[in-house]
Amino acid sequence: MTSSLPLRRAATVLAACAVTLAISSSPAAAVIPDGTRFSTPEPDPGAVEQIAALKAAGQWRLAHQIRTMVETPQAIWVTGGSGRTLTQSVRAEARRAAKQKAMPVFVAYNIPFRDCSQYSAGGATSVAEYQAWIDAFAAGIGGSKAAVMLEPDGLGIIPWYTTINGSLEWCQPAEADAATAAADRFAMLNYAVDRLAKLPHTSVYLDGTHSAWLGVGDIADRLVKAGVRKADGFFLNVSNYETTERQLKYGDWISKCVYYGTQGPAEARGHFEQCASQYYPASPGDFSTWPLSDAWYDATVGDVSPRKLSHFVVDTSRNGQGPWTAPAGVTWPDPQTWCNPPDRGLGLRPTTRTGDPLADAFLWVKTPGQSDGQCDRGTGTGVDPARGGIADPAAGAWFPQQAEELVRLANPPLR
Repeated sequence: MTSSLPLRRAATVLAACAVTLAISSSPAAAVIPDGTRFSTPEPDPGAVEQIAALKAAGQWRLAHQIRTMVETPQAIWVTGGSGRTLTQSVRAEARRAAKQKAMPVFVAYNIPFRDCSQYSAGGATSVAEYQAWIDAFAAGIGGSKAAVMLEPDGLGIIPWYTTINGSLEWCQPAEADAATAAADRFAMLNYAVDRLAKLPHTSVYLDGTHSAWLGVGDIADRLVKAGVRKADGFFLNVSNYETTERQLKYGDWISKCVYYGTQGPAEARGHFEQCASQYYPASPGDFSTWPLSDAWYDATVGDVSPRKLSHFVVDTSRNGQGPWTAPAGVTWPDPQTWCNPPDRGLGLRPTTRTGDPLADAFLWVKTPGQSDGQCDRGTGTGVDPARGGIADPAAGAWFPQQAEELVRLANPPLR
């Protein structure tokens, strides 16, 4: 990644907001064509240093594996900047990708109250500032080919949001106006979708969270409010570790739930809470029960052309070993299973060959090797008991120990 674009990692916690928006528009046609090659950004300086150190120590195979990891196509995180400087930085990345005859995958990560002021705190300070940032970002892409992952956590963590079930969620920053913060979030995302969708060769995807968090109806409701029917679709599993197999099921269900609540029978319009999910009739912990939810969609939605459904992409950068479970008997207040879990592996390489007509691509969105944050499993100690009591690097900083685990446990293996 280039130093001109501030780099941060996306957390994977989630939340939401109540606002009514038009839901009658049709989904955009996916812009990522089959066979697309994705670009490789410049490597994290920490990776370059680690490779050099491994070579100096005679660990040639490990050095080669980490070099292979950083030379695999992955996303470019854009997390700040403004005006002409931002436009020029994004344009430089787009041109660099064009020289590779490849498509860049950008992550736009600058919305106000980003990550609810947790490990990846930051972002614009007002609606107007965010809209100006999106304008400058879009101007940098211009007529270039690009895919944009719009605001990881943007629909998972929404300040002062009341869920589809009427519950006020946990993200309640004192600096945010409780009366307008949630509506502002949806307005900003709609603005960004509209601005990016006007670009001739850009596909844009909204935050679809992942299968171990929001229920299908909840995220479908949020996606519709955020403008998914005007976008190319949504992304799943960014900066997380859930299996690709489960994300494909989850993504298909979300797409069909969006259709059900917007294009289904009159009595279904707006009633996303009726949709089957990974929580019911399926059981989240037992994948063998997930066909129960498949059956609901088969009976209720039926066979709908993929052209009429929202598409999605899946982040496979770190899910080769699936999610992590804290060891039995630990007493940490919060296991933080999403935060630098040990012994995870790289997942499927970026490709448009997904085997699912609704899944446009598997992508490496989270930069593998960069830390999720200074995880302490809720102990308040500042050190990570899951990793022997070390102090994890700050969010977005290179984490050599994790990088070695990712390449050693890659699934499929690195050559």
